Amino acid sequence: MSDLLRIEQLICGYDEAQVLARIDLSLAQGQSLALLGRNGAGKTTLINSIVGVTTHHHGTIHLKGEDITRLRPEQRAARGIGWVPQERNIFRSLTVEENLTASARPGRWDVSAVYTMFPRLQERRRNLGNQLSGGEQQMLAVGRALMLNPKLLLLDEPLEGLAPIIVDELLAALRRIVTEEGLAAIIVEQKARKILPLTDEAIVLNRGSIALAASAKALLENPAQLDALLAI
Repeated sequence: MSDLLRIEQLICGYDEAQVLARIDLSLAQGQSLALLGRNGAGKTTLINSIVGVTTHHHGTIHLKGEDITRLRPEQRAARGIGWVPQERNIFRSLTVEENLTASARPGRWDVSAVYTMFPRLQERRRNLGNQLSGGEQQMLAVGRALMLNPKLLLLDEPLEGLAPIIVDELLAALRRIVTEEGLAAIIVEQKARKILPLTDEAIVLNRGSIALAASAKALLENPAQLDALLAI
């Protein structure tokens, strides 16, 4: 299976500060990866580096064989990277439907498909972004990323701060996206035991380096190791 994403010897950070220490990572077409680690381990920095919003110091990032290391974030999005940041970054002054269609690209995911995935959004399609609950905003952020019809979906702590019932809805949606739809994804999440059942592989970061790379199943089956790595 060919690599969709290949990262080699990547050192990135913010201005002069280097956060990531020579990261090597590959992700195949249709594969999903849980990105785990303590707070401050470098998880968000790695996601941001793939998106292109950090300072690059060394190494390369390839998407479908193309070197995107020097491309701007909007160019990477055009190449097929969809991003759901922690801040969600929805357009608060636009309606739900305007948010979804503002940067849509043709493909499998259209407004109808997103509404099928998230019926709450269809019910609120005329509501402004700032009229939505936190959970609905997260659904909208995921839906908007899907409307780009990306090759790779990046999600940074999608379950953070959400009510349990919304967490369950989002997990069901993510399961469909990565398992049934086969969309490649990297998911950063503090709730490791909730996200590992959805993913194929897992990486644990510690101080900007990869402390462990294993199958998600193997990590779930070794809770003592998981707890030690995440300092639970």
